[in-house]
Amino acid sequence: MTTQQEAVLTPTPTTPTTAATGAVPALRAQVTGDLLDIVVDLDSGDGCRLRDLRDGTEYLDMTMFFSSAPLGHGHSGLRAAEFEAELLRAARIKPSNPDFATVEQARFAETFRRVAGVPELPLLFLIDGGTLAVENALKVAFDWKTKRNARTGLAVRGSRVLHLERAFHGRSGYTLSLTNTDPAKIRDYPMFDWPRIPGPAVDPGPRWDSPELLPEEKVALDAAESALRRYGAEVACFVYEPIQGEGGDRHLRPRFLRAMQELCREHDVLTVADEVQTGALTGGAWAHEALGLEPDLVAFGKRMQVCGVLGGRRVLEVADNAFREASRISSTWGGSLVDMVRATRILEIIERDGLFERSREIGALLLTELRELAAEFPSLLTAPRGRGLMCAVTFRDPELRNRAIAAARTDHRTLFLPSGPDSLRFRPPLSADPSELTAAVAALRATLTSLP
Repeated sequence: MTTQQEAVLTPTPTTPTTAATGAVPALRAQVTGDLLDIVVDLDSGDGCRLRDLRDGTEYLDMTMFFSSAPLGHGHSGLRAAEFEAELLRAARIKPSNPDFATVEQARFAETFRRVAGVPELPLLFLIDGGTLAVENALKVAFDWKTKRNARTGLAVRGSRVLHLERAFHGRSGYTLSLTNTDPAKIRDYPMFDWPRIPGPAVDPGPRWDSPELLPEEKVALDAAESALRRYGAEVACFVYEPIQGEGGDRHLRPRFLRAMQELCREHDVLTVADEVQTGALTGGAWAHEALGLEPDLVAFGKRMQVCGVLGGRRVLEVADNAFREASRISSTWGGSLVDMVRATRILEIIERDGLFERSREIGALLLTELRELAAEFPSLLTAPRGRGLMCAVTFRDPELRNRAIAAARTDHRTLFLPSGPDSLRFRPPLSADPSELTAAVAALRATLTSLP
């Protein structure tokens, strides 16, 4: 006979099929979201293949949970018994990581430094969520600029953020004032009137390699300089995505971003690279490194499993910066210890198998396939583009894009994500097999062929 406590803890017996059948309608009735009609089988899956727990339907997945599964589905390295034991141990309790040390957190920090660290950015802050990573990077910049002003005799708070059009930096607190993609995501929320300049993205082609600034880039730089002169010491930082993902996989040229970096240094303004989406996706640990940039702060998340901020360079010019001043930035949990254990194993596999280097090779294959597809359907597709595995193609008709994504899912069991108003994005895992990428492009080809 069980005790009352044991009876409470004993789950109600149910079969996976029975539970799975009602999962989607139950969640749609209770939880806000945009659920696909799929129930993920967490015990199955293989590489880019995701399986529906209800009936075993297999999907070729180019979404990877909005690019948050760097090793795909069912990777053998994440099913080892010793790793699962580490996960279970970390999951039994949820420690407040900023205040209580664990071996697991220390191991994660060291592995992160070794595999994805930037020597010039030695400071590390951890928190749950990419939005909060960006927000705390802004707090560091506000703190830094205000202290810098005070030490030069200016009683002016660093309270403004220079940012780009078509940017997405999150939907919480400060980041609402920066995000300007889908109006529904920010409509009617109070926001700061912070300076916004054009985002001069450039499609692949001869103009990309121009050594000179392009006309639209000069316009953006002039707007930035005008804002910096207007607001002066109030501007704390310039925040940018190296590739604007939510805005439509819009690529900004290194020449422009380096010019912005130089302008910010002239005006004593920090630069913040929002790499929540580009981290561990563009052929290396960070897109800014491939682009030859030197940000003072980097916000990260998604594929890194743990979210946070890397800081250094000019941040270190203020000894009591927000990383170092006690309780200046913090949170109760400081990230999830379970996420840190998983992230440690993923980073070890990336390092062991050379997956950053490999992703550049298979990313080049994917981009070649997309270029061939666009050449086959010039009236439907344009601007195949990519860096590493962050690839996309633009549809000439936005409504056709939406229909193509739906038809690929229902008719060809292939999952794609939209990007911006008219693009379709690929977000395969670092461990993807080339045959999976060619199969996904073939599914898109078949979809385009069959659409009326």
